[in-house]
Amino acid sequence: MAGRSIQPGATRRITVSVPLGACIVTAPHQTVLLEEAVSALIINRSGTYVDCTYGRGGHSQAIVNTLESDGRLLLVDRDKTAIDHAQEKFKDDPRVMVEHGAFSQLGEFTHKHQLEGLDGVLMDLGVSSPQLDDGERGFSFQHSGPLDMRMNQTEGETAEEWLSVASEKQIMNVLKQYGEERFAKRIARKIIETRAISPINTTGKLVEICQTSIPRKEKHKHPATRTFQAIRIQVNHELDELEACLRDVIELLNSGGRFAVISFHSLEDRIVKRFFRRMEKGDDLPSRLPIRDAELNRRVKVIGKPIRASEAEVERNRRARSSIMRIAEKL
Repeated sequence: MAGRSIQPGATRRITVSVPLGACIVTAPHQTVLLEEAVSALIINRSGTYVDCTYGRGGHSQAIVNTLESDGRLLLVDRDKTAIDHAQEKFKDDPRVMVEHGAFSQLGEFTHKHQLEGLDGVLMDLGVSSPQLDDGERGFSFQHSGPLDMRMNQTEGETAEEWLSVASEKQIMNVLKQYGEERFAKRIARKIIETRAISPINTTGKLVEICQTSIPRKEKHKHPATRTFQAIRIQVNHELDELEACLRDVIELLNSGGRFAVISFHSLEDRIVKRFFRRMEKGDDLPSRLPIRDAELNRRVKVIGKPIRASEAEVERNRRARSSIMRIAEKL
């Protein structure tokens, strides 16, 4: 199939089966829902695709392996270490473009590379295994290190800086909203009391605050889990970035283009689910208004049911246990 082209305006739909062994890069990081994501995404081997969350390139490598010589792939990540990895890995592949930046810059990047119309966009949300395993990044309550938590370490305030100035009410609201933490008030008060004595500048110190603030421990969940998640989301403006990207992708996709989003917690998944439903429903008009269905401005159709990792994948990769993927196709 190499070298074959598609006439302008034509769409070629294909079913792609991606053998796992051929696509996974040998690395500690294990890519979640790899086969399922790529099979759902690739509708045209000569098409133009975006991986908004490169990580360590598992999905990207699988996409590249399916593309023909005239296919193109834009890789984006906020993490400079991930971008360095991508630039080295794909430096000799003219089909691949790499950009360091946030979701909200997707329109800027596609314009820069003259990518007029996308055939598929993938988002694999959350924190990658390399980020969690590097104690210096401050994402993990299981590794000692500075309280940073920035996805992009070249800009923005750190978790330490935010915690040093946020009010008790602000901290409590963030823990409730982004972490769904039942003991947000207790933890926020303890943070204020602790920082009055000395800076909260390490992951270990924040973990200790969570452990001493929570009276009842959840089974199979570390007491700092929700707090770390909430502060990370706050520092990186993750939900705002997600909502901005969802809106942009709908405009950037070709008719028939696919959008696949892998989430790892309910806040992200809820935003994606509601957005897809709203775009599928079309304009919100009075129910008795005499209007034809074709005039409702439906933007997408949801493809199938949400996909979760198989038992076999969860057994291989514990991180996959909370993953859920939703897929939509632009009309």
